[in-house]
Amino acid sequence: MTTLYGLDRDIKKKLDSKYSVEREQEARQWIEETIGEPLSSLDFHESLKNGVVLCKVIEKLVPGKGKHKVSAMPFIQMENISTFLSGAEALGVPKHDLFQTVDLYERKNMTQVVDAIFSVSRYGYRAGTSTTLLGPKLADKQQMNFSPEQLRASDGMFNSYQYGYNKGANQSGMSFGSRREIGARDPHPEFKVPR
Repeated sequence: MTTLYGLDRDIKKKLDSKYSVEREQEARQWIEETIGEPLSSLDFHESLKNGVVLCKVIEKLVPGKGKHKVSAMPFIQMENISTFLSGAEALGVPKHDLFQTVDLYERKNMTQVVDAIFSVSRYGYRAGTSTTLLGPKLADKQQMNFSPEQLRASDGMFNSYQYGYNKGANQSGMSFGSRREIGARDPHPEFKVPR
């Protein structure tokens, strides 16, 4: 691991301080329950780094989206992680809830990786492909339908004449785009000192 200095070190320290081992354990347990097998390593990062476990999770949640290759080559492992991310998007997880491939592969932001697994579990639960979820349940959209009579009843509640009233002032005398003449003529020639 390379030694970090300055701002990079401060950012890394801040990210590390946000990491929760309890949330990692919850995510580990959910993954093991979902795929039906224990993770290969006690180190969470090492278990997920090649992307195979993540692809197995997506295959359970979105059948046909978790195709993967088992390889020690870095670009194939990163391709597996990318397959997981595209499968998560197909499940409905918003992009801002996911992580970037290097966040996991290079262990740059494991907090975001754990948060993404929580989000995948919620969207899988909503889709009905997961029996358990991590964190709070997603809210359902509540569509309100008002009749035209109900909408008209609210018209008298607000005085729309006060909105934006500026006593008749407008921008009719304004001119945009022309130069401002600063030194055109002296407004007070009587105060000018003679040479």
